[in-house]
Amino acid sequence: MTPINIIVGTLAPLPRANVDTDQIMPKQFLKRVERTGYGEFLFWEWRRADPNFVTSRPEYSGASILVTGANFGGGSSREHAPWGLADWGFRAIAAPSFADIFRNNCYKIGLLPVELSEKEIAWLIELAESDPTAEVTIDLSAETVRAEGFEARFEIDAYTKWRLLHGLDDIGLTLRHINAIAEYEAARPAYRPALS
Repeated sequence: MTPINIIVGTLAPLPRANVDTDQIMPKQFLKRVERTGYGEFLFWEWRRADPNFVTSRPEYSGASILVTGANFGGGSSREHAPWGLADWGFRAIAAPSFADIFRNNCYKIGLLPVELSEKEIAWLIELAESDPTAEVTIDLSAETVRAEGFEARFEIDAYTKWRLLHGLDDIGLTLRHINAIAEYEAARPAYRPALS
């Protein structure tokens, strides 16, 4: 997982509440277990129904921060939804609230969910709609979001913040102890099963 500290990028506005994981990544694309290759299926139905959908508009093509409505990522717990968002190029999502499982799935892959107030999200959506080139800076260390004329704070628990700052997913956490694991395995009696 790539460490996160400062994210600087433009915004893609999606002013909708209760966007669930089936809308983010429809069920027909859940047949693989790889984490990559899902970006092309992101918001599949909405992009087909609306040629002017935000991810289809050229002015938002390079946006790395999705700004959206409350309860983002509700519904089923599919990991494919954050995989698709990350594969599309989003590095962070700003919303007034997130579904718990979705938020945790984002943390596990280094996609930063940033919870701000309704008023702050409305300001960012208006900024994105009026100026698609406006840059926003998310500082994980300082727990701030800044743009010209705007600054907001967000909260994240200390352990999750530490993992994201160091780029440690579950496998990375385990690999920090690889020497101790190797020592333990080397000292095990030969008649016991090996983990090799």
